[in-house]
Amino acid sequence: MARRSAAIAGRIAQAIPVVIGVVVISFLLTRALPGDPAVQFAGAAATPESIEEVRRSLGLDKPLPEQFVIYVGQLLEGDLGRSVSTGRPVATELAARLPASLELTLSALLLSCLIAVPLGVLAATRPGSLVDQFCRVLVTAGVSLPTFFTGIVLIYVFYYLLGIAPSPLGRLDFIYVDPPHVTGFFLIDAAFDADLETWLGALKQLILPAITLALFTLAPIARMTRAAMLAALSADYIRTARAAGLAPATVLYAYAFRNALLPVVTTLGMVFSFVLGANVLVEKVFAWPGIGSFAVEALVVSDYAAVQGFVLAMALLFVFLNLLIDLSYSVIDPRFGTSSK
Repeated sequence: MARRSAAIAGRIAQAIPVVIGVVVISFLLTRALPGDPAVQFAGAAATPESIEEVRRSLGLDKPLPEQFVIYVGQLLEGDLGRSVSTGRPVATELAARLPASLELTLSALLLSCLIAVPLGVLAATRPGSLVDQFCRVLVTAGVSLPTFFTGIVLIYVFYYLLGIAPSPLGRLDFIYVDPPHVTGFFLIDAAFDADLETWLGALKQLILPAITLALFTLAPIARMTRAAMLAALSADYIRTARAAGLAPATVLYAYAFRNALLPVVTTLGMVFSFVLGANVLVEKVFAWPGIGSFAVEALVVSDYAAVQGFVLAMALLFVFLNLLIDLSYSVIDPRFGTSSK
């Protein structure tokens, strides 16, 4: 236990320079964005004097080193600044939009895992079969087709032609009222409120964007599952287990699949951290009010505080996910994190 705690502390210590680097780089890159946020905030009819006054109130008239010191001081106090485009604190905006992105991303990952992992296992146990060929085609399609194209096609078929999908206008249709806020996840909040009608409405709105994102995320998961299972099934311990007369299901799941889980879990964590910040196209197509669309809107108007807050939140989430992946290794294989050097 002490050795595992020391390993966790070491992982956290390794993440500190990464976070510091992200703070510095995001600060410098946002200052290099084209446009002047003071002009955007002052409005189209602003005079040069009012623009200069806004620039002073935002602290943009100070030298870059002084702006950075002020920014770091605000971060240490938990203040991510105020969004120029919305006028609200960036932390409030991110907290309000993050559950929407998490609900979409987690639903898509759950759906893709339910398809990709069994498909990868079947493809590895039957190389060259129709299942293997189907896995390769699905992986190629998932990587090749842009998410916005897939989303538009699904909307055209299921909403416009067939009329069985709701209008792609956010997390709930206009005929429903948002459930009482508990977690920010509409499916969970509606379930807590015992509101089956709202729960079904939120589920219907979630299906098409989740499928769109799942078609993209299942490609790397299925490919890694297939490759990891092929490597595991060709290992010496598998041949030994088969020679010992163990049942095929025991050899496949208790030995091969468990050892193949390590690279699959790593891929799953990387896909999750990437998709959470990069699903902006899906959010735009389906008018999903997530943090990805918020970040793009902030980039358009050179909203420094919003962009910096988004980048910092994604970096912290990525570090946290990496820590969870490291901890999951010790659950899958107890040898990780317990060996002495």
